[in-house]
Amino acid sequence: MCTAINMQSLHGDIYFGRTMDFSYPLDPELFVVPKGFEWNNLLETHTIRTQYSFMGIGQDISPIIFADGVNEMGFAAATLYFPGYAHYDDADSRDPSKVTMAALELVNFLLSECASVEEAAAMLPSIQIVGVKDAVTSSIAPLHWIMADRSGKCMVVEKMADGLHIMDNPIGVLANSPDFKWQMTNLRNYIGTAVTQQQEAEWDSVKLTPFGQGAGTAGLPGDFAPPARFVRTAFQKSHTPLPSNREEAIVTCFHIMENVSIPKGTVITNRDTADYTQYTAFIDLNAQEYFFKTYYNNQIVSAKLPETLDSTKEILTFGKLVRPITFDSWNS
Repeated sequence: MCTAINMQSLHGDIYFGRTMDFSYPLDPELFVVPKGFEWNNLLETHTIRTQYSFMGIGQDISPIIFADGVNEMGFAAATLYFPGYAHYDDADSRDPSKVTMAALELVNFLLSECASVEEAAAMLPSIQIVGVKDAVTSSIAPLHWIMADRSGKCMVVEKMADGLHIMDNPIGVLANSPDFKWQMTNLRNYIGTAVTQQQEAEWDSVKLTPFGQGAGTAGLPGDFAPPARFVRTAFQKSHTPLPSNREEAIVTCFHIMENVSIPKGTVITNRDTADYTQYTAFIDLNAQEYFFKTYYNNQIVSAKLPETLDSTKEILTFGKLVRPITFDSWNS
């Protein structure tokens, strides 16, 4: 599960964000990786020296695996599940002329190495993406990716049986399966959806009027399956007025994502576990600033990528995302 969007403010600032919907318990943290930090890929075939400092939300499963993040250049990337469609290169037949990366660590690599979407798109064909089991699910996660930068450019990356697909994303939305091209084609089924409603119609001699406002969105899918979440998010993002300032942008982003946020218990997997929205996060790409909230705490928390890291060569952490909730009392 998961839904991601890329949107713009009235002044051209770019906001990139996602819901993290998952049926396994996560313990995410907000980490900072300094420029110059060296790390080995999961197959231990390459050592990467981080070209750009970045911060992101991830989990330490030895090593730290990032689900989303932004680097000092305002380039951002996120990974989402892509079941039934993801198809990786064979780890046993590696091409020595290419850098080999596990699908799990591709966000780590792109944030380390790329200053823009265009640079990432040019680099991706030279990377062999292979499947490696993760410690959370004990399986090879089927993934695809969305990336954006502060110019407003947004692209989707999908590795399937017929090869690597790097596609422009003009709608600025990504969900899960089917593939991105199918999701874009499916939007044509909702061409009649509107923010206004027909005021009156006549069938034979019977006059019909809407029950109230919002009738123009009748037929907009309301379920939590990926195609429905893609359509709802695309419709709302496309029709929401461009926010005029930082505060309005963040509030708008979170309101859009509320419509695809999954309450615990409404989606149950075949393992009899709840698939629900464990956190929602947005990033101001121009300021490299995170905003997030979690399932049990709706208070929005922010954190900026530090401008100086005092020449540290270690990954730092802002701390765990999951925090106890508190309530302001008007009686005190």
